[in-house]
Amino acid sequence: MSDRTSPESDRRSAQSSPRAGLFVVLEGGEGAGKTTQLSRLDQWLQQSGRSVVRTREPGGTQIGERIRTLVLDHGQGEVDPRTEALLMAAARAAHVEQRIRPALAQGAVVLCDRYIDSSLAYQGAGRGLGVEPVAQVNHWATDGLSPDLTVVLDVIPELSRQRRSDRDGGSAGDRIESAEDSFHATLRQAFLDRAAQAPERYLVLDASAPVEQIQQLIRDRVAAELGDHQ
Repeated sequence: MSDRTSPESDRRSAQSSPRAGLFVVLEGGEGAGKTTQLSRLDQWLQQSGRSVVRTREPGGTQIGERIRTLVLDHGQGEVDPRTEALLMAAARAAHVEQRIRPALAQGAVVLCDRYIDSSLAYQGAGRGLGVEPVAQVNHWATDGLSPDLTVVLDVIPELSRQRRSDRDGGSAGDRIESAEDSFHATLRQAFLDRAAQAPERYLVLDASAPVEQIQQLIRDRVAAELGDHQ
């Protein structure tokens, strides 16, 4: 049986559907600095005259935001790993169909906070469901749409915990943020493993580096990607 969910097969499936825009995803553990980097990248691209659509997962659509609440908020009752993975995939299916593909077809640069790699890390590795079954579900949910570039902000669990505590005033955070350091260590390794499988499509950066240094490296890579897509 062929591996339909490998990085290379994802790329071939995505390329089979023509698109004019550029799809950039930022990934990484909690407190990696994705929001800060996305904000700065969004502003830079717009100042350069680019049409930009900035979005997030889970979320990005009305139904996606409802699912986000179900998955992340405390007080929703028990959410077992399989249900969590399927909810994430459902939100992603709506996101791709309703927002990402239309934006790409119009030539926009789509900047997304998390995508499939987060499900592979959080539910596949972190929750112990296995990367392969989670990849298969998400390949189907997105009809094979892969990012042109995935930036992984690599953050160690200790720094992740410190940043989350500073940001949230010492509160535990949502259901996923409040997990033990061992869970976040598993996530970190899963992101690194994923990037190692397709280094031409990933940019891994040290999240502890200065914000401006990280941003410049991201801009340099995005500029190169935009040049390739002219």
